Amino acid sequence: MFPNTPTIQLYDTTLRDGTQGEGVNFSSGDKLRIARKLDELGIHYIEGGWPGSNPKDMDFFERAQTELHLQQAKVAAFGSTRKARTPVDQDAQVQMLLATGTEVVTIFGKTWTLHVTDVLRTTLDENVAMIYDTVSYLKENGREVVYDAEHFFDGYKADSEYALRTLRAAEKAGADVIVLADTNGGSMPWEIERIIGEVQAAGIKAPLGIHTHNDGAVGVANALAAVQAGVVHVQGTINGYGERCGNSDLLPIIANLNLKMGIQAVTPEQLRKLTEVANFVSELANLAPDEHAPYVGRSAFAHKGGVHVNAMVKNPRSYQHIDPELVGNRMRVVVSDLSGKDNIAVKRAQMGLEGVTREQERTVLTQIKELEHRGFAFEAADASVELLLRRTQEDYKPPFEMIDFTANVEHRRGRGIFSEASVKVQVGDEIFHEVSEGNGPVNALNKALRKALERIYPQLKRVHLVDYKVRILDTHMATAATTRVLIDFSDGAKRWTTVGASANIIEASWQALSDGLEWALLHSD
Repeated sequence: MFPNTPTIQLYDTTLRDGTQGEGVNFSSGDKLRIARKLDELGIHYIEGGWPGSNPKDMDFFERAQTELHLQQAKVAAFGSTRKARTPVDQDAQVQMLLATGTEVVTIFGKTWTLHVTDVLRTTLDENVAMIYDTVSYLKENGREVVYDAEHFFDGYKADSEYALRTLRAAEKAGADVIVLADTNGGSMPWEIERIIGEVQAAGIKAPLGIHTHNDGAVGVANALAAVQAGVVHVQGTINGYGERCGNSDLLPIIANLNLKMGIQAVTPEQLRKLTEVANFVSELANLAPDEHAPYVGRSAFAHKGGVHVNAMVKNPRSYQHIDPELVGNRMRVVVSDLSGKDNIAVKRAQMGLEGVTREQERTVLTQIKELEHRGFAFEAADASVELLLRRTQEDYKPPFEMIDFTANVEHRRGRGIFSEASVKVQVGDEIFHEVSEGNGPVNALNKALRKALERIYPQLKRVHLVDYKVRILDTHMATAATTRVLIDFSDGAKRWTTVGASANIIEASWQALSDGLEWALLHSD
C-alpha cells in the first residue's frame, strides 16, 4: 500500500517557520537548546533561520559553529533566490547564506505566476533564471541545496507547464532535493497525491519533498499523502507552530510514519521522546501545551466515560489506537460526574491507596457526582480526588483541621484597598490562631494559614502556589453566581491541583487552598 522507501528525511523548520506563529518567540539560546533536542529526536535537518533577516538568526548561526555539537542532524540556513536583475555573486542575501558556514542551504523560489508578476514584479523568464543561477551558484560553492518550490500546488493548478518549468530549472542546476510547498495550506490530500504523481510522470527525477501548512486542517494528512505518493523528504514544525493556522505538525507525522505506515523515520527509542520534545518546545515558547494534541497531548490517552474506562480495565486496546508508552505518553483516567465505578478504582490503584474498599469507592463516586452538580470539577484536580478517597477511611486523620477563618477587605484613606485574614486551625491537641495581611483576601488567607501550620510543618515552606484559576459558572446569576476555583501547587519536584466551588469566592478559594496544603503534608518526606 505504501512506497518501499528505505528512509524519510525529516526536516524541521520550527526555528524559522515556527517563530512566524503569533505568540512564538525564541532567543538564540533557546534555538540552540531546541536544536540539540531535535537532534536527540532523530531529525535529519534543522533549519536555523534566515541570516540577514534579524540579528537573532545571525547570532544563532555564529554560536552554532562552536556551541552546537550534533550527533546526526545538519543545520540549514534559509533564504531566497537572487533578486531580479542582480548577478548572483553580487546578491548580499545569497552571500550571507554562504557566510553562515552551514553545510546545507535551503532557498525558496516562486512557482506561481501570480507571485512572479504581482509580487516579484518581474518576468516569467527572469524568475526561472533566478532559480537556476542561485541553485547552481550554491552548488559550485560546495553546499547541499534544498530547493523549496513556494506555492507549488497553487502554481501548478494555475499553470502546470510553468510550475514544472521552475522545477526543471532547479533540477538542472543540481538541487539535491526539490520540496513542493502548499504554502497557503488550501490543498486537499487527494490533490497532493495526484499532482505529485503528475510531477513524477512529467520526468522530474530529483528527490522530492513536501512542505504543508494547516489552513485547511489537513496539513499532516497532506504530508502523509505526499509520502504515499513517493516523496522522501518531509518538512514541518514541532507542535505545528507557524503563521496563520500553523505548519504541519512534525510530531504526529513521525508517529504515523513509524506506527501506521511501516516507515522507521526515527528509532523506537527516539519515538519515545516525542511527548518530551513537545513539552520542551512549548515550554521554551512560553505557550501552554495543547492538551488534546494527538499522540503527545495530556488528554491524548485520557478516558472519562464510565463505559470506556470499564472497557479499558478489561483491555487497553478497546479505546486506544496505540500503546501511549510508544510515544512517551501515558494512559490517564479522568474522574467526573460521567465516571463509573471503574474510573475511581483505576484512580485509587494509581494513587497506591490499597486500603480503600469497593464500597468506599462507590461512596466517593456518589460524592463526586453530587459535588460536580454543585459546581466542582475533578477532571484536573487529582489531589482533591485522592483526599476524598482517603477521608472515607475510618483511620484517616487529617494533618490539620480548620476551626474558623475570616477575611476582610477594607478601603483605608491614604492606603487604598487593604486585605486581612485570620485563621484558627487545630493540629493534634493544639490550636493556632494567626492573622496576616495580604495582596487580596485569598493571599492573606494563604499567608495566615501558613503562619499557623509552618510552626509544626516547616516542610510547607517549599510549597508554592503556581496558578490560581477562577471560573464563574452560572453567569446569569451575576454577582450571586457559583464560582469554581482551581489552584496548582508545586514543591519543586511535584505538582498537584485542588478544586473548590461556592457562591462565595473566598470559601471556594479556602477549600482549594486548605486541600492543597493537606495533600502536600500527606506526601511530604
